[in-house]
Amino acid sequence: MTLNLAEYPDISYVSEVPTYDDPEETRLSRKWEVAIGYRIFAKMRWGQLGDGHISARDPILTDHFWVLGYGIPFWAATVDNLTLVAPDGRIVEGPDTNGVNTAGYNIHMPILAARPDLMGAAHTHTQFGTPWSANVKPFEPISQESCSFVFDQSLYMGEDLEVISTEGGERIAQAMGDTTLCILRNHGLLTGGHTPGEAVGWFVMAERVAEVHVKAPNAVPIPMESAKNVARDMASPAMAWKVFQWLARDLVPDPTVVLP
Repeated sequence: MTLNLAEYPDISYVSEVPTYDDPEETRLSRKWEVAIGYRIFAKMRWGQLGDGHISARDPILTDHFWVLGYGIPFWAATVDNLTLVAPDGRIVEGPDTNGVNTAGYNIHMPILAARPDLMGAAHTHTQFGTPWSANVKPFEPISQESCSFVFDQSLYMGEDLEVISTEGGERIAQAMGDTTLCILRNHGLLTGGHTPGEAVGWFVMAERVAEVHVKAPNAVPIPMESAKNVARDMASPAMAWKVFQWLARDLVPDPTVVLP
């Protein structure tokens, strides 16, 4: 497929996540999804306290990842102000005036190292994900979207809320295992995806699920067998990619705003 970032791709029930043969096009596509993802978060009023990060594994330097330079507001994210970070934390490319979010490096580097299947991850502190995480409980099948995660979630029980070292990130990665969603105790939600856009789509869905759980504390779950039937569609990577596309169209109407 040829990369075209001047407009959003078509969405249909049979749409699949696009792939590119050229590594440079794949790199630009992932950076574009990260920048759009940050702007989606900004429109949702997330990250206003400097918290949160979205990453993209570099397709050429596969042990490196891209993340927004520290001190840059989410609403101002572009492909040019993303920073390429090496495994040892060195800035290889992009703005280096203020470095990168320390917790972002400590969390994302170990997760991407432990999960070669993930091309991106997303985390920030949200109105419902963070309070739900204080319950230290997994999601239950109490809404359609929740079925996306009921069979694909994990809990991190650590008390290190600041994640001041990569050892903390390694513990999160171990707890996350091969799941899409990890609920970080008293901290919030973290999602991974086969593309950065997928990770963002999963994160927003997980926040919606957390809202239902917080607002309906006495909800009656549907039977697990029924939840499995819903999950056949709701838990697919294509679903998260489509969620990302819908969010982008609604909240970032001009896809070129993140381009040079």
